[in-house]
Amino acid sequence: MATPPKAASLPKSGAVSRGYNFASTWEQSTPLTEQQEAAIAALSHAFSERPLPDKLSQDHASGHDNVLSISTKQSTVEESGVIGAVLVNTNEFYTWFTDLEALMKSETEEKYQHYLTSLTERIETCDGILLQVDETLDLFNELQLQHQAVATKTKTLHDACDRLLIEKQRLIEFAEALRSKLNYFDELENVASNFYSPNMNVSNQNFLSLLKRLDDCISYVESNPQYAESSVYLVKFRQLQSRALGMIRSHVLSVLKNASSQVQVAIRSSSDSKVAVSEAVEASVIYVRFKAAASELKPVLGEIESRSSRKEYSQILSECHKLYCEQRLSLVKGIVHQRISEFAKETLPSLTRSGCAYLMQVCQLEHQLFDHFFPSSSEDISSLSPLIDPLCTYLYDTLRPKLIHEANLDILCELVEILKVEVLGEQLSRRSQSLAGLRPSLERILADVHERLTFRARTHIRDEIANYMPLDEDLDYPGKLERSVETRSETTSADENQDVVNTWYPPLEKTLSCLSKLYQSLDSEVFTGLAQEAVEVCSISIQKASKLIMKRSSPMDGQLFLIKHLLILREQIAPFDIEFSVTHKELDFSHLLDHLRRILRGQASLFDWSRSTSLARTFSPRVLESQIDAKKELEKSLKATCEEFIMSVTKLVVDPMLSFVAKVTAVKVALSSGSPNQKLDSVMAKPLKDQAFATPDKVAELVQKVSLAIQQELPGVMEKMKLYLQNQSTRTILFKPVKTNIVEAHIQIQSLLKSEYSPEEIQSINMVSIQDLQAQLDDLL
Repeated sequence: MATPPKAASLPKSGAVSRGYNFASTWEQSTPLTEQQEAAIAALSHAFSERPLPDKLSQDHASGHDNVLSISTKQSTVEESGVIGAVLVNTNEFYTWFTDLEALMKSETEEKYQHYLTSLTERIETCDGILLQVDETLDLFNELQLQHQAVATKTKTLHDACDRLLIEKQRLIEFAEALRSKLNYFDELENVASNFYSPNMNVSNQNFLSLLKRLDDCISYVESNPQYAESSVYLVKFRQLQSRALGMIRSHVLSVLKNASSQVQVAIRSSSDSKVAVSEAVEASVIYVRFKAAASELKPVLGEIESRSSRKEYSQILSECHKLYCEQRLSLVKGIVHQRISEFAKETLPSLTRSGCAYLMQVCQLEHQLFDHFFPSSSEDISSLSPLIDPLCTYLYDTLRPKLIHEANLDILCELVEILKVEVLGEQLSRRSQSLAGLRPSLERILADVHERLTFRARTHIRDEIANYMPLDEDLDYPGKLERSVETRSETTSADENQDVVNTWYPPLEKTLSCLSKLYQSLDSEVFTGLAQEAVEVCSISIQKASKLIMKRSSPMDGQLFLIKHLLILREQIAPFDIEFSVTHKELDFSHLLDHLRRILRGQASLFDWSRSTSLARTFSPRVLESQIDAKKELEKSLKATCEEFIMSVTKLVVDPMLSFVAKVTAVKVALSSGSPNQKLDSVMAKPLKDQAFATPDKVAELVQKVSLAIQQELPGVMEKMKLYLQNQSTRTILFKPVKTNIVEAHIQIQSLLKSEYSPEEIQSINMVSIQDLQAQLDDLL
């Protein structure tokens, strides 16, 4: 059976492959979503079920009929061919069958062949178009390469132009910077020609501008030492600056001397040489006219002050300050000396007050004038020191001799108050800036017054308190107190206070008066030492006087005198807010004696540094510290004196009872310490009431003595206490232990009576009850 012929294959075309590639790329790059695919499927299904239109249905039917007719025709033909053909052998049959198949294929694929031909033509056309497009794209690529080359060359040209412009600008800036730097060096010739010109002086309007330019050049050359010949130019600039500053100094001195001359001429013309210059003339001539005469210096001095941060201008400014102070001192020193000499004729406090007030006035006026010329330097008090210090020295030299010879503590304390409160406290505080230059001198004067006051206070304590020799009227106690009580009712309260002070022992009054004056006048440390010394020696002096009064009057008067004055001293020093204690340090060399002995015996070496027993190591004294508290010593003395007084009064009243109790105690101790046989045979073994010293009559007698003492002696004691101690609470405190001792003695006697005596004997003794005794003692107060 013959193989059927292969269908004609489609020609290979670039258009087909590109179309297929485009379709596949499009399908991959833009895939349909599930929703879109569902919509397409639904649309396909709808079209498949939709009936064809009438026209298309008829065409389809007719076409179908045509096919059938064609098929029928062909079948007929075939049948006719088959029938008409005579097949002889198998080869003919195969040939016939092959022809028949070819005929059937050609009839069936005729329209497809036609379409294939048409499609092949279209593909060839598309291939031609694509070829032209490729050629066009190649041309465009070549054109683009040429454009890029042109753009690159253009950009390179632009960059080169920009670099040239930048380089040009840099060179211009470099030239300008070089020109600006060279200007500082070029100014040397210009400035030098101006400064060496015969017409150039400080009054010239171009002088300050040239000086400023010169300073700028010096600053620039100093900050750039790496430039060639910078050191040479710096030396030349320095020379010009020195010349300019020298011209300024000469000009300032000339103007100040001229102003001083004008003021001196005005003073001589306005007042007679033998008449003192009035304060109005001083203010109008010495200050106002001087300010007007020297007003041309203000711009120059202002420029110097504005540049005072530099060393050269700081030096010339200091020289100007010195020249100014010298000229001002030459004008005012004579007048100030004359004024202080007039004040010296007054008392020392008046001299101090008037002299300080006048100096403060002069200092304030001078500070105002100085501030006019040197506004930036006026805050520095050292600038006016060459002027203010000599003026203060005049007052100090006048006060010093008078101060050294002043011995009155009141005047010295008044001087401290004037200087510390009135001058330094009030005046300088209100005008602190203008009067700050006076403070060192015034503090120096105050320190001298403090030193003199401390010396005189120590001398006063030594002579008037420690070494005080009492007179007879000073020791006339209680007579002095009795006379004071008699005159007290006729005096006023002020006189009464003075009269009370007059009853004090003179060293006590002098001690308290001295301390009250020194408390506000001296520093706390100095006053503490003086107060401790004064209280100590005053207490000793009072104790000495107390012993003399004991011999002169009675022991009780001496005790009450001592209690009275120690209480007053303790009360009066209480307001002083200080500690009345000092620490004394002493050097003790006693431990060196043992080392010296060991060295002399050869047991130790003098220069044996390796051993601790070397004298060189141990030759250092011990520092012994001892603290003395005058207030505590005062309290101790007062306590001992009060106890002594209480015991003396107790013995004065109940001494018989105390002796009786002591004898009874001795008998009981003897009985308790002896053997039993001795107790039976001894006389003391008898009952207490049978003892010779303890019979009811003897006990009644001692009770009567004590009762008489309470009625007669104790009121006298209370009168003396009232005479010495005016304070009721003080007397109550002092009498309370006495009362307790008296009551305690009676209680002991009563306990003995109850234990050793019968009720009839107790009744015969007739001892007062404790309640009545306490009431009787309370009535004495």
